[in-house]
Amino acid sequence: MTSPPLTVRAARWSARHPWRAITGWVVFVALCLGVSAWVGGRAPDNRDFLVGEAGRAEAMAMDAGMLPSPVERVLISPAEQPAARVAAAEVTGRVRALPGVAEVASPRRSADGSTLLVAITMAGDITRAKVDLPAIESEVQAVAAAHPGLRVEQTGNASNSRGVNKQLADGLLHAEMITLPVTLLILFVVFGSIVAAGVPLLLALSSVGASMGLYTVASHVFPDAGGAVANVILMIGLAVGVDYSLFYLKRAREERARAGGELTHRAAVELAAATAGRTVVVSGVAVLVAVAGLYLAGDIVFSSIATGSIIVVLVSVASSLTVLPALLAVFGRRADPGRLARRWARPGAGRVWPRMIRAVVRRPAVTLLVGVTGLVLMALPAAGLRLKVEGNETFSRAIPQMQAYDRLVARFPAEGVAHLVVVRAPAAQAGAVREALVSLADRARGDLAGAARPRVSADGAVATLELPIAAAASSQEGAASLRRLRSGLLADTVGRVPGAEYAVSGGVARNVDYVGNQSEQLPWVLGFVLLLTFLTLLVAFGSVVLAVVGTGLNILSAGAAFGVIVAVFQNTWAEGLLGFTSAGFVGAHLPLIFFVILFGLSMDYQVFVLSRIKEARDRGLSTREAVVDGITGSAGMVTSAAVVMVSVFASFVFIDQLEMKQIGFGLAFAVLLDAAVVRILILPALLALLGDRAWWPSRRRAVAAGDPGLLRSSETHA
Repeated sequence: MTSPPLTVRAARWSARHPWRAITGWVVFVALCLGVSAWVGGRAPDNRDFLVGEAGRAEAMAMDAGMLPSPVERVLISPAEQPAARVAAAEVTGRVRALPGVAEVASPRRSADGSTLLVAITMAGDITRAKVDLPAIESEVQAVAAAHPGLRVEQTGNASNSRGVNKQLADGLLHAEMITLPVTLLILFVVFGSIVAAGVPLLLALSSVGASMGLYTVASHVFPDAGGAVANVILMIGLAVGVDYSLFYLKRAREERARAGGELTHRAAVELAAATAGRTVVVSGVAVLVAVAGLYLAGDIVFSSIATGSIIVVLVSVASSLTVLPALLAVFGRRADPGRLARRWARPGAGRVWPRMIRAVVRRPAVTLLVGVTGLVLMALPAAGLRLKVEGNETFSRAIPQMQAYDRLVARFPAEGVAHLVVVRAPAAQAGAVREALVSLADRARGDLAGAARPRVSADGAVATLELPIAAAASSQEGAASLRRLRSGLLADTVGRVPGAEYAVSGGVARNVDYVGNQSEQLPWVLGFVLLLTFLTLLVAFGSVVLAVVGTGLNILSAGAAFGVIVAVFQNTWAEGLLGFTSAGFVGAHLPLIFFVILFGLSMDYQVFVLSRIKEARDRGLSTREAVVDGITGSAGMVTSAAVVMVSVFASFVFIDQLEMKQIGFGLAFAVLLDAAVVRILILPALLALLGDRAWWPSRRRAVAAGDPGLLRSSETHA
């Protein structure tokens, strides 16, 4: 007798030793959290974020110690009041002696005379500035409290980042407060039992907690980019964790129902492990190979997301195959449907899906044509995609630091966005470089919002020139100014100095270069993901045709959902509905994150539905009947899982940050589209048209859906 699969052996051991399995899981989660708190995480080096020409410019400046230091700016108004000068002097005196402060400039009055500016130059880089920031903020707030008749506010590199991160953290907490009760309610409706509803949610949350701990430890090998990585871990962890538990629980119930209730819970769990357990493993592998494609982007943000996603998926799969069977064995009949669920399961309640699927397979060509046409039309707006990086101009104005930034740029235009020209040349050419930069500043005068700011290193080998411009970092005007600088002005000035190496950075350049880098990497990442998705389906089902169909449907549904994202967020018609202000573009991180995560998660449904169809075909049914049987048997499960995923992703729409809102909306819509249209309409229509050709080159195997040997073994161990 052949040895049962690993999934069955794991379930059997856990069901026979439930308290050992549960205790082991609790200890594992506690260790992950404890070790992460002990060792802490490793922050990335600033060089990890460098991209393109802007990155080269900043690397040259960093090597020479010439990168502009972070600056905090305190605005005091109205400047006409005598107390304004007193407040400015107090700010200067309080912060000058603080650690981390390199220089405090004398107060300056705006051109209109309404506002005083105190500029505080920080020591060290932005990472050090964030550590020293709280002490400065405390002193500024003390001055503000002492002068209630004045507006005293702070903005700057570190404080803006702090404000954005605080809003993101608050939004995440709000999303959790929405997601958790809604998910529990959905699961209760699906299972009709508070125990069965609580188990998937509890497992998913514990998996997320363990994954957060492991991710902190992993940051010592794969640096943590911070930002939204924790959000992504939570988002994916809840989605896949609940889904995998749903697969398992539903299948265990089906096995007991099929046996007329005569199977013990332990035996049903082992049978579910042979089917749903395999589906969980294949689905998990599909998600892993998809998100692994993010490493190819060569970007620390995507590498961090890939690392976090891989960890949480692995932990979720492990929890579903080990501790979930133990919990089911412990709870036994308490996980069975309650009276409400039994009433819904009365005869006739499950006839909707068979009627719908049979209607689809009776007219597959018409269904396929209508479905594909609809998805293609949805995808069309993607042709007008505009990608840019979120920045100070697009972050929510509910953030106090962003309101202060708006007033800063309005009163002191030269304190806003600036191009940073960096030149490295032999020390003997220092004079020629200085003259070239003077000429460059003179020629660029039409774009400037203030005086150019030149600096030279102590050895004369590196020179920088800051050119403040009256344009936003993500604006067309800023991009046009950068093109004039890079394509003509630099070549005609600095480019004429023998041996000079030069590059341009700054807010506009970082934006432009980052988008360009993403555009270059996107085809490679998508090609990698498509290839591995194809190979995963090929290995799982032994059919080239099914692998092509599955991969093609993923492309179609992802393209349609992305077209809707572009139509919604690049325009203003949905602003009131979704609570955002359109910036006229889609976040530069979105395409890669969206396509990779969606390809991975949609494989949950793909694998689950195709597995059920294949089981029916292996029992001897024709392809059309297998499609009806498989999709009818999985439709309720797919719908339930989709509703859970949609609720998880939709909660992120309430986060007041544009890119997170775009990701949450896009994934929620894509999952809904994938479950309701692609898996229920287009997939069965396509398989019905293909017939037995769908299984090429594999041959039909007439085997029982449940292995009698496994059943006997399960009953023996029960």
